[in-house]
Amino acid sequence: MSLPEVAIVILNYNGKIHLERFLPSVLASGYPKLRVIVADNASTDDSVSFLQTQYPDVELLTHPVNEGFAGGYNWALKRVVSDYYVLLNSDVLVTTGWIEPIVSLMESDPQIAACQPKLLSWNAPDCFEYAGAAGGWIDLLGYPFSRGRVFDVCEEDTHQYDTAAPVFWASGAAMFIRAKLYHEMGGLDAGFFAHQEEIDLCWRMQLAGYRIMACPQSVVYHVGAGTLPRGGKKVFLNFRNNLVMLCKNLPWYEKLWKLPVRIGLDAVSAWKGLLGGDRAFFTAIFWAHMALVKWLVTQRYRAPFPRKPLQQLTGVYGGTIVWKYFIRKKTRFMEIVDNKLR
Repeated sequence: MSLPEVAIVILNYNGKIHLERFLPSVLASGYPKLRVIVADNASTDDSVSFLQTQYPDVELLTHPVNEGFAGGYNWALKRVVSDYYVLLNSDVLVTTGWIEPIVSLMESDPQIAACQPKLLSWNAPDCFEYAGAAGGWIDLLGYPFSRGRVFDVCEEDTHQYDTAAPVFWASGAAMFIRAKLYHEMGGLDAGFFAHQEEIDLCWRMQLAGYRIMACPQSVVYHVGAGTLPRGGKKVFLNFRNNLVMLCKNLPWYEKLWKLPVRIGLDAVSAWKGLLGGDRAFFTAIFWAHMALVKWLVTQRYRAPFPRKPLQQLTGVYGGTIVWKYFIRKKTRFMEIVDNKLR
C-alpha cells in the first residue's frame, strides 16, 4: 500500500528566529512523501528573504495581508493539494519519526479526522506544553483543558498519558488533519482570527460523526506562549471566541443556561482582576462580551450538522473544572477526570 502524501504547512508571522531554530528539524523528518510549505502571513521582518536565501527548496506562499491564524491557514490550504495537512507552529521542534505513528493511526480508521502528537515544552522538556499537552478536553461549561494541563498548571511528563486516546480537540500547534475533510468542513472560522479556532473545528467534526485522537507515540517540543498574559488582545480573543464557539455548537436548550453561567463566571474573573489592580484584564473581558453581543446580532450562523448535547461527544468532562481547580484544588487531569473516561 502506498504512503499518503503529507503536507506540513507552517504559518509564519514575523517568525524568522523560530524558522532559523526549528525549520531544520522539520526538513529532517524523513517521511518519504513529504512537502514542507511555509505560508507567510504578511510578515514585516525579513522572514521571506531569509527563506528565499537559506531555504530556496522550501515551498513558500506569501499572503499580502495578515488574517490571523484561522484566516491565514484557510488562505494557504486552498493552495495546497495533499492527503493530509499538518498545521505546525513555527516554534515547534519535531523529533525523528514523529509523522509515521500519526499517519499509521489515521490510516487505520477513516473516521479519525484529526490527530495531535504529544506536546512537551521546549523550555522545560520534562513537562507538557500549555497548548494541547497530551490531547484536549472540554468541561460541561465549555472550558478547554488537556491531558497534562489544567488552567495554568502543566504536569511533568511521567508517561502517564502514553496511550493513544480519543479526545475532544487536537492542538493547532501541531494538528494532523485529512485535507479533503478540512475543506468539506469549511476550514477554521476566520472570524476567530486566533485562539480556540481549532477547538471549534474539532467540535464541528465531532458533530459530523468523526473522531479526534491524540497519539503520544509522536513527540514534539513547543516553545509557545505558556500562560497567556493577562489583558490585551489575547485575553479578548480567548474569552470572545470561547463564547462564540458555544453559541455555534451547543443545542439551544444548553445555551439557554450555560451562556448566562459562563458570562457570570467571566464577570467574577474580570472584577477580581480589576480589584487586584489589573484594569487591562477587566477591559479585555468587557469588550469580549460586547463582541459576543455584536456576533449574536449580526451573524446568521446555521450549523451544518445537528447540534448534539455536549456530553454525547468524546473528551467531555461532565463537571466543571472551575469548581475542581479553584475550590477543590485539583490541578492534575487524573484528579479531575474519572479513570473510566480517559
